[in-house]
Amino acid sequence: MRAVIVGPGAVGVWMGERLAAAGWTVSALARGATLSALQTHGLRVIEGGETRTQPVIAAADPAELGPQDYLIVSLKAQALPEVAPRLAPLLQADSAVVSAMNGVPWWFFHRFGGALEGTRLDSVDAGGRIAKALPPERVIGCVLHNSNFSPEPGVSQVAGVDRLIFGEPDGSISPRVEALAEAFRAAGVRSDTPTDIRTPIWVKLWGNMYANPISALTGAGTADMLADDRVRDLVLQMMREMAALGDRLGLPLPLSPEARMEIARKLGNFRTSMLQDVEHGRPIELDPILGALVELGERLEHPTPGLSAVYGLTRLSARLKGLYPAAT
Repeated sequence: MRAVIVGPGAVGVWMGERLAAAGWTVSALARGATLSALQTHGLRVIEGGETRTQPVIAAADPAELGPQDYLIVSLKAQALPEVAPRLAPLLQADSAVVSAMNGVPWWFFHRFGGALEGTRLDSVDAGGRIAKALPPERVIGCVLHNSNFSPEPGVSQVAGVDRLIFGEPDGSISPRVEALAEAFRAAGVRSDTPTDIRTPIWVKLWGNMYANPISALTGAGTADMLADDRVRDLVLQMMREMAALGDRLGLPLPLSPEARMEIARKLGNFRTSMLQDVEHGRPIELDPILGALVELGERLEHPTPGLSAVYGLTRLSARLKGLYPAAT
């Protein structure tokens, strides 16, 4: 099997290294210092005090890499509209696109059924550029329950790995999903293939949608924000609003907001990826994580005052720092 990593950051490098360890031929689309590091050192993963290295074919031009069986898309969402139209040389008739990204993805309402079937969210895919380049029919959904960071270009350091979840948007059990999951299992990574991939996406987002923007606004870790009673009340309000949206969508959440908050508290004072992006002056991944929920509330005519307020404040703060597009 041939797989290309589109977005070889902390997550992409780790996924590529594990696929290469399973015997796949792995490529990476990269540029700048990351391209140079991958061409020089390959895919490097630091875990448990040891460094693993696997070979990779790295290039800045997709045409140099050629058609692939799987595209592992692990970019930050704000970069995908620009990158997606360039990926055509990587696609062949049966290429699968693995959406290993945070938040509500561009394909979320493909084969969803009901009144929202085929809905495109402007906050996620304005103008439909992503869906045109990467049709939802190609997509395999992916949810990552792990923690990685990149201490330098082309390197992924693992803080913890729980599992990967893969699934078809239509709920079918397909050979392409099973082949992908089996490769990660062969490399020692627990990989689940449920018939419902949207619920795991929604459950993970339930924690990300408050922790990421509030941390970006305040600089607080997750334990710090939950230790403040006023912030805790706001978090509970946001969680209840999202749970109500989920009920409208047929995506009920499996536990109470208070129980989910207690799980987050036990994870320690975690510094979110959005906070790290702010601290390093990188654009923030706000819209698929929070803006999409606000847009869904508007489309369903369901009020989301807490979600909307935090979205507006985070957006404004990021704009003033040059980390979010200016208003048009």
